[in-house]
Amino acid sequence: MRGWWQDFTDLVLPAECGGCGRPRTVLCPECRAALSGAAPSRVRPVPEPAGLPVVHAAAPYEDEVRAALLAHKERGALALAAPLGVALAGAVRAGLGHLRRPGPDGRPVAPEGRLGPRRGQLRDEDGRPGSGDGQPMPAKSGRGRPGTAAGAVPGPVLLVPVPSSRRAVRARGHDPARRIALAAAGELRRTGTPTRVLSVLVHRRAVADQSGLNSRQRLDNLAGALEVAAGGARLLADGGWVVLVDDLMTTGASLTEAARAVQAAEARAEGADVTEVVRRMAGTGEVADTGHDAICAAVVAAAPDAFETNRN
Repeated sequence: MRGWWQDFTDLVLPAECGGCGRPRTVLCPECRAALSGAAPSRVRPVPEPAGLPVVHAAAPYEDEVRAALLAHKERGALALAAPLGVALAGAVRAGLGHLRRPGPDGRPVAPEGRLGPRRGQLRDEDGRPGSGDGQPMPAKSGRGRPGTAAGAVPGPVLLVPVPSSRRAVRARGHDPARRIALAAAGELRRTGTPTRVLSVLVHRRAVADQSGLNSRQRLDNLAGALEVAAGGARLLADGGWVVLVDDLMTTGASLTEAARAVQAAEARAEGADVTEVVRRMAGTGEVADTGHDAICAAVVAAAPDAFETNRN
């Protein structure tokens, strides 16, 4: 593992562009355009796992985007977290826009939960406490909390990273998805969306290396592998909309398992039937409504064919 001096010099004087190798730049203008130049799109892997939430991605996983993600994840090019976070923030905004679109009854697809966020209770890993008196804010017939303008995002948005295994974190020296999520949260706050990162998902058992596994094998490998850490369900219930985030989606197995774990934890916290929640997820291909805000997902990149088969 590289020493602290090498990490410092990479941040201050980057050796080369993470996408194309151009010298003395973290990410050149052309590679930034490949990463964030186009509008994020909804992506759907084939086959699409039952229970996969709606996912938006900033760019296809190819060429310069692939190189930048690998440089950040595997080679410790930590300065790339900032532009990758900007790209992820764009995908998060697209996901929130999907949740705000009118449903058949004219209301948003995902209104706030029965009580809405509790202010003054949430303290995330950024160390940012909530504000206010800590009392529930009643929802207005599913149209968001009082005082929220039409079309506005009720907050705070909660970014929940899909965790790397402990073995992978030790080998890489960092958790790539969490690092990018923190950068994305900063970008979203900078542009006016209250956002927090909650790293509440943990591995409850060891899993096999996903490389070399097909879609079905990946789903089986990850089934039941994640859970919400003790106290995490309370933090999720006290917040706003949940957005699962990762750097990359290929088969959708990781995001499907993450959605199952979050929904199961919320169901337990609210006294709901966890088996029924999971059954509804599997039967509809969408996350179930446990009474809490709906879940969507956002990634920096997805397999190119997930864009080609977008069935919006």
